[in-house]
Amino acid sequence: MNSIEQLSYDVPMDLSAERQILGILIKHPTQVDRVIDRLRPAHFIDSAHRRIYEIILDIYNKQGRISYTQIYNRLRTDSITDAPAELLIPLTESFVALSELDPSVEILLHKEGVRRIAQACDTIKAMVLDPKNEDLEEVQAKAQELMFAASQSIDAAGDEVKNLLEVLNKCYINLLKRKEGILDAYGLSVRYPSIDGMTTGFKKKDLIILAARPSMGKTALVLNMAANVAKRNIPVLLFSLEMDDEQLGDRIVLSELFAHKEGGEQAVTSVEYQTKLSDEQFLVTQKVFNELYHLPISIVDKRGLTVAEMRAKARKFKSEHPDLGLIVIDYLQLIKPPNNTNRSWTLVVGEMVRELRDLAGELDVPIILLSQLNRSVESRDNKRPMMSDLRDSGNIEEFADVIIFLYREDYYYPDKAKAEGTEGLVEIIFAKQRKGSTGTVQLRFIKEYTRFIEEYTK
Repeated sequence: MNSIEQLSYDVPMDLSAERQILGILIKHPTQVDRVIDRLRPAHFIDSAHRRIYEIILDIYNKQGRISYTQIYNRLRTDSITDAPAELLIPLTESFVALSELDPSVEILLHKEGVRRIAQACDTIKAMVLDPKNEDLEEVQAKAQELMFAASQSIDAAGDEVKNLLEVLNKCYINLLKRKEGILDAYGLSVRYPSIDGMTTGFKKKDLIILAARPSMGKTALVLNMAANVAKRNIPVLLFSLEMDDEQLGDRIVLSELFAHKEGGEQAVTSVEYQTKLSDEQFLVTQKVFNELYHLPISIVDKRGLTVAEMRAKARKFKSEHPDLGLIVIDYLQLIKPPNNTNRSWTLVVGEMVRELRDLAGELDVPIILLSQLNRSVESRDNKRPMMSDLRDSGNIEEFADVIIFLYREDYYYPDKAKAEGTEGLVEIIFAKQRKGSTGTVQLRFIKEYTRFIEEYTK
């Protein structure tokens, strides 16, 4: 019998560690704070141990403290045992030292992790050997999903059913942390004050749709955002289904060259960058390259990727970079639909968007998904995008947490924009925010450098 088969029959556990943890918590009630966010009842294999830990959590959540007497009385009133002392005395006698708490917790976390991987292996084996599962790609995606879930912490996979008391307890702890400045009250800042002011930062698990007609600057803006995030040493994963890696790299360099131009250094235009530079211009450009080399931006530029393939790559990247902060996908309409589907394109796209939102929740990061708008915009006098412009592309507005549109008046009405002084101004329209208000802010687009900057009004 191989090791995986053996795990199916021999459940990994450590009853001694379970007893030590409970004994320490009963004798030292203040230590509950150290384990409440790490251990769940599912970590305890022995049913009596699990029930005692459930009682400890319940008493703690309701009263903020526990005691031997309270646990004793609950065991009796809940009719768990007629002799509570027979359960509790061996636990307190098993107490060795307070220093054993953390090592014992680590043991239970390890055992639970092994159990979950073993269970995933059993499920995958049964699925692979099932003659009904003929689609290899689907089986591979499901197997990877199972192994990814099994490799996450118990907190990530935890109990799916949570009572309100548990939820409010976590909310209250976060409230205290924000008050004390321990926890940032904001989501992921993209370092554009006007955008950050509207969103208070992009939130983890959110799907953000950035949509516009072609040539509005979608890719430029999202690259600017990605660079601003990466400059704080936060990893960014970028899926480019249209441009190759060199095109994106050149755009990032050009964008940063604008900052040096503003600083009074030797100007380097996009035309000069693509042709031949003077010695002075080369030194400035070389400086920009040196500044960008360390940025943690990773690019996947393979065309024709499916959602399943992107999900697989994103999971692998997350496992290698646990501090992944942002995923960007450019863009929705270039994602390859699944094979052998007889559904309409609208339903297919809607399903892909839903799956990407699920991925954001699974990986605990915001995902920015770029999208084209349909051509109905062009037929209106007022060409500012509206939510209805998304509808031909599936149920995007239903699944998205945030929807942002870009609109440039100088694109449609260059003479009017020149006369009114609105050349280069881009309206960033927040059409939907589950966790914030809607409205419009403005940035200025320096097209030559594919750079967005704040538009400060006097």
